[in-house]
Amino acid sequence: MENENPSSITTSGFFYKNPSLKIKEFLMFLTTRFGIIFALNMQSTILYYWVYQITQNKLSLGFVGLAEVIPAIGCSLFAGHYVDQSEKRKMITLCLSGYFLTAIGLFSLALPFSKGLFSVTTIVGCIYFFVFIGGILRSFFGPSMFSLFGMVVPREHYANATSWSSMSWQLGSVIGPLVAGVLIAWLGIAQGLFIVIVFLAFIFIPLLSISVKPILKKEKEPVLQSVREGLKFVLRTPTLLAAQCLDMFSVLFGGAVALLPVYQKEILHVNEMGFGILRAAPGLGALVTLGLLAFIPLKNKPGHKLFLCVTGFALSIIIFGISTNFILSFFMLLFSGMFDAVSVVIRSTILQLVTPDEMRGRVSAVNTMFVSSSNEFGDFESGVMANWLGTVRAVVVGGCLTMGVIAITFFKAPQLREFTFENEKKEE
Repeated sequence: MENENPSSITTSGFFYKNPSLKIKEFLMFLTTRFGIIFALNMQSTILYYWVYQITQNKLSLGFVGLAEVIPAIGCSLFAGHYVDQSEKRKMITLCLSGYFLTAIGLFSLALPFSKGLFSVTTIVGCIYFFVFIGGILRSFFGPSMFSLFGMVVPREHYANATSWSSMSWQLGSVIGPLVAGVLIAWLGIAQGLFIVIVFLAFIFIPLLSISVKPILKKEKEPVLQSVREGLKFVLRTPTLLAAQCLDMFSVLFGGAVALLPVYQKEILHVNEMGFGILRAAPGLGALVTLGLLAFIPLKNKPGHKLFLCVTGFALSIIIFGISTNFILSFFMLLFSGMFDAVSVVIRSTILQLVTPDEMRGRVSAVNTMFVSSSNEFGDFESGVMANWLGTVRAVVVGGCLTMGVIAITFFKAPQLREFTFENEKKEE
């Protein structure tokens, strides 16, 4: 051992390639992120299944997404202003408390006595209400987590830490729907929603293990001026704007998750477990890819790789749309998650690198409004399109529209196409 070359210890190995994992508070951050995403994905999977079972209406699935996207868009910009002027751990704690109370409300609706007291229309309306409250919480939660990330990780480790942060998100996205499918088949809807409450309660432990952070933006300014500054920064940063637009429209047109209950029952003819497996497939593919990225980091030509992966995502969705075979459908969703994982890491790293510390809340809020909310608005779009064109046509047309968005962005945004992680200067 005495003759071991010291340089081999410091320049190789798992932790050398993943220095962010040696930061204790970042590990608590990952645990918190995983836990909340796991609980919310389990909850949303149960809700989509529950709403379709009691309404048998495809359009009702779209309204679940719409109920969350309205407050996510309407509150995001103002939420970013308050996040920048607030202590981040406290803000996340308040959001987690809100999610906990919302979960209790949804659980109460699923109990037998609620079915006796309320009509189906009233129950569905209350579900939309609680989802709406969740959308408001999300508009504060996203920017708060984004800002906290920059406070627990040194700038030179952003790319590596973003991979692990995305992995924790995807792990929650995989396990949440899978567990939800098992719970629906084994215990039922109400019991599954109760498990969500229990899990949310445990998430307070790692969150409160993170120390209180300083407020970087101490000077007060009018809300509208603050919001305007955040929007102006995004609009005058071509790489960031192009990445957000590419993500927003690809998810808006290419999302098919909201229609999985229809595919499960009417096209693929599988049981609740099959539904959970399909719902988990994109996250599972993403998780595999993110695991590989921990050992093979993205370094060369990330801009080109971004466009290739978004193209792969669109093709996977098109093939899934026309598939009537469960195995083929599973693998297409798996591949869509694998391609999306790479693009998520690249887009997230771009967002972290080009955003000034004192503007993280507001820029993340813009990101939430234009990008993250596209998932839920995409669910609404999928429900409307399926109701109008039919389920298969809706998914295939969405995938083709995504291909068109990719082509336009590729030629119109050379800054994104040629982006490298070494280029950390703010664009003017």
